[in-house]
Amino acid sequence: MLGGAAPVARLELDFTSLRSAKGLIQICITADAQHFPDCKGDARALTRSIPAGTRAVTFDALPVGGYAVAVIHDENGNGKLDTMMGIPREGFGFSRNPAIGFGPPKFGAARFALDGQGGTQGIRMRYLL
Repeated sequence: MLGGAAPVARLELDFTSLRSAKGLIQICITADAQHFPDCKGDARALTRSIPAGTRAVTFDALPVGGYAVAVIHDENGNGKLDTMMGIPREGFGFSRNPAIGFGPPKFGAARFALDGQGGTQGIRMRYLL
């Protein structure tokens, strides 16, 4: 008996509250809590950089499962989240828009299920400075 291909789905991310169209939006999509929120070291993570003027992006053929998304509005295009005394100077956002305390939310607070029907995550960008 031949095994079928793993089910896949489409994920759309919609960004709101971007304060400008300058720079890039850096996106990290991971299914692994150990690599959230930056995706570093996660060979299966999906990362993208798109122009900050883009208000939505679609990812096709993601395996069905649980994911969390972290987004940075890299306004100066230097490839990282700039901080001042540990406080982000650039915008950030997460799937499910969890409450923000000190540091990023836990993976579980941003995790959502992507099923065969696909899904949309509205990500509200936040700016502290």
